Amino acid sequence: MIEQGLKLSVKREMNPMVASAATFAAGFMRTMAIKKYIPKSRLREIRLLETKPTAHVKRCLVYREKSAGNFPTIILGGFVPDSTETVEFQRQILREHGSLYFLNYPRNGFCEEMFAAQLGDLIEDLGKKGQKPLIMGVSFGCGLLTDYLRKASEAIHEQIRGLILVSPVICTDDLIRPASEKRDGVRFLENNLKKIVAADPNDEANLEKQIERSRRCFHSLFTSGAENRPLNVRHLAIRHKIMDVINNTPSRGGFERVVALRDFIFPSMENSIFAGPVLTLMAENEFDILVPSSPTMKLFRDPSQYSMLFPKCLVKTVRSGDPDDGVAHASMIFHHEAYNSLLDNWYNKLLYPRLQLAV
Repeated sequence: MIEQGLKLSVKREMNPMVASAATFAAGFMRTMAIKKYIPKSRLREIRLLETKPTAHVKRCLVYREKSAGNFPTIILGGFVPDSTETVEFQRQILREHGSLYFLNYPRNGFCEEMFAAQLGDLIEDLGKKGQKPLIMGVSFGCGLLTDYLRKASEAIHEQIRGLILVSPVICTDDLIRPASEKRDGVRFLENNLKKIVAADPNDEANLEKQIERSRRCFHSLFTSGAENRPLNVRHLAIRHKIMDVINNTPSRGGFERVVALRDFIFPSMENSIFAGPVLTLMAENEFDILVPSSPTMKLFRDPSQYSMLFPKCLVKTVRSGDPDDGVAHASMIFHHEAYNSLLDNWYNKLLYPRLQLAV
């Protein structure tokens, strides 16, 4: 098997030329498997372009990894990495059930209306094939998904089989504390986001300054996650892609993603967001990223609250079992074993209930 071959560890002391060749091979094999995808019908996107013709420059890139299964999954990543890299260590499990569809956010900007149009067209495209997708959101992707479903028609809801919310960030208050709360100092990411949110969109020099700080922040987060770990060629290939996104996303693109987060409205408890099955995976060390006053953390700690928004929601805490290496926010790359067992069990119970009863 190709993937088994890729599991050979590439230690840091390995000859750089050998490591580079292995990394290139891993990246090439991923590229061979994951292809660009264009839905046959794009009515929502076309309608949007009629009123906002410039929105085409902020289209997400849609990719597909084909599988023979009939239960596809749509992946919505966080700020970093792209969706195609987010689930690198979950791909094998997910594609056992169906094809994977990835929405990679544009680098030169972000338009939530275009994102919603493309997601709606993709859901409808799969529906015409007789398939109801599951949708997995990760961190910022959960905020996009929640906001989308809050506004989506009942017809769209009926075409979705279920949701997976990984380390959800549903609003800005999950990452930035109110001004009245100054306990425990201000974190690097929190301080950086506060400055980006408050930035003048017409001051390009200041935007570049703040986004460069953000680049250093995300670079540091990935580097700290990789510390003291043996990195195999898949890790190295993903690291290359992540650094490419961090280093080559223009200031305007980074700023507009943060603006989308800023504009999310924490959902009212008066109406449910999605009535179907939902799996929410919270990392044991979420508070390393989310602030103590995070309304999303408060929500998913209280069954009486989250069941009002997601009546069929199962909440699990992802734990590593190692007190010195707790699972960090959305750490699906470095703690994939802890995530994969939970995902595998949930998919099997949801998609094959008769088989589960027989067993």
